[in-house]
Order: sequence, then structure tokens, then C-alpha cells
Amino acid sequence: MEKEMDKSTYVLKNGEGFGTVKIANDVVAMIAGLAAMEVTGVSAMLGHNTNELMSKVGMKKQTKGVKVDILDKTVSVELAVYLDYGFNIPATCNKVQEKVKNAIETMTGLEVADVNIRIVGINMSENK
Repeated sequence: MEKEMDKSTYVLKNGEGFGTVKIANDVVAMIAGLAAMEVTGVSAMLGHNTNELMSKVGMKKQTKGVKVDILDKTVSVELAVYLDYGFNIPATCNKVQEKVKNAIETMTGLEVADVNIRIVGINMSENK
């Protein structure tokens, strides 16, 4: 029996086998944020730079720039990202949407309804 327990936890399995499996919204948000950062052309999520994202272990830090809503086994994701200068914005965002959707669906079994992206800045760094 799959149902929503509260605003921040979703029950994947209840009463079958050995117990209950619950997944927190922050876990789904972390999966989305890490998947988005794997796409070439994405330099950071809102709230941190690339080095901070990879070096910090705290879950709250890695979910900044990601909002997740789960209702009836369906996920809606909103991402706020910085892109690197010189990358095609629509093509890069399409790759992010595909990567995030695949990561969430593969790892959680939930269905992703939409992945909305807000570009909050362009990284002009010469290191890239």
C-alpha cells in the first residue's frame, strides 16, 4: 500500500515482507541535485558553487536549489541552476531534465511528472 505519510516522507512499501520503506523528500532532492550537476554545462546549483557541492556531506547543503513535491507516487522537481558560459541553454536544460528524471525513476521507482529549471546565472569562469 503506497501512500503519502506526511509532507517530507513518502512510503514506498508498507506491510510487505520485513517492514516499511520510506523515502524523505530531501533524499529525492539530493538525487535530483547530484544528477543535474553531472551534466556538462551546469556549473552549480543555487546556494553554492561546484566545489561546495562536492565537498560538503551535509544533506541540507546538497538540496539547495532543488524543490521536490511528491504526490501519489508522482514527483515534480524544480531546479535553480547556474550554467557555464558558452553552452546552449535549451540543449543543456534538456539534458538536465532527462538526467534528473532517469536518476529519480531508477533509484526510487517513483514517476517524474516534470522537471522545471530556472537559470539563475551564468558562470563566466575562465577555468572551464
